[in-house]
Amino acid sequence: MDNITIRIASNNDISIILGLLYDLGRPKPQKDSDVEIFRKLVTKYVRDSDKTILVAELEGMKIIGMVSVMYLSRLNRSTLEMYIPELIVLEKYQNKGMGKKLINSCIVLAKKKKCHRIRLESGNQRKNSHQFYKSLGFEQSAISFTKNLD
Repeated sequence: MDNITIRIASNNDISIILGLLYDLGRPKPQKDSDVEIFRKLVTKYVRDSDKTILVAELEGMKIIGMVSVMYLSRLNRSTLEMYIPELIVLEKYQNKGMGKKLINSCIVLAKKKKCHRIRLESGNQRKNSHQFYKSLGFEQSAISFTKNLD
């Protein structure tokens, strides 16, 4: 698909970004006040210089995917690490190169920032995603542990 543009997200994209997050299985607002809280969180993310959201836009009109990145300092490195918390492509557009375009755009950003690596996590159940990341040269390098507090 050559009619895809990858660009930095703006405040105008917030509602669409929230919808993509819900498609990925992220928590949905339970009440009206939650919608505003989520909107403010994404707005803050868009404005933060240590974070970036890239969107994949079809024919300059419809956002069909996104990737969020954070630039993290490490105690044992003089360069930043790029961390990717979310990579989402609408199901209809999966397996068409959209995810690859988004990751390649992240690689360009990481090189500009002189990051020493790109790191991401993928849920245990997302076997297809694991194969996708491996096909792009990512290696499984750790096991992630979480403890839910709510």
